[in-house]
Amino acid sequence: MPKKDTSGKFSVGTYTFNEEIVRKGLASMIVLHEYPLSMVEHFGFRRFLSSLQPLFKVVSRNTVKNDIMKIYEFEKTKTMRIIEKNTSKIAITTDMWTASNQKKGFIYVSCPHTAEVLCDVLIDCLMDWFIDRKLSTLTLDNCTTNDAMINLILNKLDNQSLWLEGSLLHMRCCAHILNLIVRDGLDVIGDGIENIRSSVAFWVATPKRCEKFEETARLLKVSTSRKLVLDCKTRWNSTYKMLKVAICYKDVFTRLKQREPLYKSAPKEEEWEITRDICDKLKVFNSVTELFSGTEYPTANLYFPKICEIKMSLKEWLCYVKSIIERMTMRMLDKFEKYWFQINGIMGVATVLDPRYKLRLLHFCFPLIYTNGEDAKKEIERIQDICYNLLNEYSLKSKASEVSASYQSSASSLPSPDESETDHMSKYDKFVASDFKGNVKNELDSYLEECVL
Repeated sequence: MPKKDTSGKFSVGTYTFNEEIVRKGLASMIVLHEYPLSMVEHFGFRRFLSSLQPLFKVVSRNTVKNDIMKIYEFEKTKTMRIIEKNTSKIAITTDMWTASNQKKGFIYVSCPHTAEVLCDVLIDCLMDWFIDRKLSTLTLDNCTTNDAMINLILNKLDNQSLWLEGSLLHMRCCAHILNLIVRDGLDVIGDGIENIRSSVAFWVATPKRCEKFEETARLLKVSTSRKLVLDCKTRWNSTYKMLKVAICYKDVFTRLKQREPLYKSAPKEEEWEITRDICDKLKVFNSVTELFSGTEYPTANLYFPKICEIKMSLKEWLCYVKSIIERMTMRMLDKFEKYWFQINGIMGVATVLDPRYKLRLLHFCFPLIYTNGEDAKKEIERIQDICYNLLNEYSLKSKASEVSASYQSSASSLPSPDESETDHMSKYDKFVASDFKGNVKNELDSYLEECVL
């Protein structure tokens, strides 16, 4: 225990200095705070460490890099042990973007970004972590390159380890689909909101203009708690938020038109009316997007009822009296129908497995969505078939592994059979496993027949 003398200095008794622990702590600090490796060669940093512990010899940047890689390999091995013990399936989500620097927390993909290149990079990563045989779904953005990549991945993976031989592997990103749907709709009404976008851009261009805008708002007794923000055209929700805030300052824009000669893009009254209508319509899309973006609760079972809500809302908007809203809705419906059949299967299963909904929600929603009752019936049967096929596949594999393990245990004390006998017994194992199908189906039937919670 260090003791402090009258001069303020500490005297240390028995103390063992472990340089390895200090080097590990230094490497961990650099990783944690993303410090540059060159900091270990800075004169001030070296002098500080020398005054703190003269016995510690500060390492070079190459040495600390090696120390960091040792930590990485140790943590990777520990994580892989956890993955190996996990008997559940693993869902993977991927995304692509251009960055000014190569963050080591992500995978760098060299150009060209073709389906073949993306497939090879992703397969290498999956096999490197030994999760290629544990995949449930692979969530991707919607583009033709990703569609082609999925086909290549299915050819390289063992389909027997995937759900229904890989038919459910490709999951299209729900938030991205919503983004595509609304962006198509906003393209139709782009001219109707362009003056509002130009007005916001004008008044946030300089600090002086921002100050004048806020001063005018205070004079008109308009709350300035919400700041004007210019949207990003590729992100529809930013456009929604821009319009929503701009509506609050409608009187301010009108007043500044009379006071600022350089301000030429003040919206007309009919443009404000269009903006109000658009914000009212996009509110449901914004709430669903925020719900899907949650990270602290499951979202798969929430998808289906919310998407049904959007589809029914779009059908209602077709009857709207304003032609511009009708045109926007038509474009959004076209995009919605393009992805509807490609994404609702596995999400429908998640809804069925929610005891609050089961098949009852499908029976309620589908007749409202499909004008043809026969189409609604077929879709309900399709999702129900996926549920049964998934459960039957799981039970067959479980039973087959149990029979195989039992056979191996009993056979260990017997003479080794020849190859022909082994082949016959494997066929018998599959025959026994197939008998289990009916029992599981009855169990699922019982669940579906029970009342929802």
